[in-house]
Amino acid sequence: MRATTAPGRAGPDRTVRLDHLVRLTTPTGLFEHALGSEPRVEHGMCVDDVARALVVMARSEHSDPEAEILTRTYLTFVRSAQRPGGLLHNRRSPDGQWLDEPSTDDHWGRAVWALGTAAAHLWDGELAAVAKLGATSALAARSPHPRAMAYAALGAVELLRADPRHGGALRLLDEARAVLPRPGSDLGWPWPEARLTYANAVLPEALMAVGDVFADDALLADGLGLLDWLVTVQTTDGHLSMVPAGGRGPDDDRPGFDQQPIEVAALAEAAARARRLTGDRAWDVVLERCTAWFEGDNDAGVPVRDAATGGGFDGLEPTGVNQNQGAESTLAWLACAQLVGAGRPRAAR
Repeated sequence: MRATTAPGRAGPDRTVRLDHLVRLTTPTGLFEHALGSEPRVEHGMCVDDVARALVVMARSEHSDPEAEILTRTYLTFVRSAQRPGGLLHNRRSPDGQWLDEPSTDDHWGRAVWALGTAAAHLWDGELAAVAKLGATSALAARSPHPRAMAYAALGAVELLRADPRHGGALRLLDEARAVLPRPGSDLGWPWPEARLTYANAVLPEALMAVGDVFADDALLADGLGLLDWLVTVQTTDGHLSMVPAGGRGPDDDRPGFDQQPIEVAALAEAAARARRLTGDRAWDVVLERCTAWFEGDNDAGVPVRDAATGGGFDGLEPTGVNQNQGAESTLAWLACAQLVGAGRPRAAR
């Protein structure tokens, strides 16, 4: 597999290396967990991770045969999880058996995000058409979970790039505008939940994305303000100090551990969107801090990625890292490396 370098930055090596992602991938899908760098086959696979992998591959500049194999594998996996009414399975055994009931939990939202992104960005027209069909099917459903709806909104926004009049995407975005949580009135804790939990930045990112589509300046401002606050409460001495796995409330001690790479990736995704929508170069600083967190500018002072293979370590601990390199953490690093040069202004759609 060829490696590509994220454009627009000098200094540390931000080459997007897919070696470890290839190691975790089989013709069926993508193993969720690893022991060190070796896949833990017994733990199976899930749409959550495969959707993240499809997003990374759809946005990549790879067009070689191995990249096409990875992309087809991930797209086929997500499509095979789909059921009538827009529901999706999540968990799958190594031999291809679905192990859970289809639902609209968070994996559904991530699948919509991935399918919409693939429909808009894949270099292969046939694959893009398959992704569009999948996104259209999934958009028939709705989720009661805010993060699932936020991810689905991001997917619907991407789908509009491929089809600006897509009715299913526009309907979901209109409903998301009404149900996505908005900032609270407490200036010290405007977060719309009592605690920060996981993938937090997807909520303000969705507010920004939906606000942009509908030219809703108030919604866009809410998203930008909430993201700015989220960055502030996760920054210490010029580096990111992320929400730990157990979450964070207003009175919790800091720093907290274990810090999860997925939090950094979500923040990078949101910062890149804020940069594109506003042209404000301050968001470049946030993107830089996200990649720097993986490179060792963090609360423990150690890298959270394997520069040689593109693997990501499963968590930042007080004195080091969790040495396991699972799919979620690996894709979090790859997404950050990919985004570091992507947060440039673009013309409004």
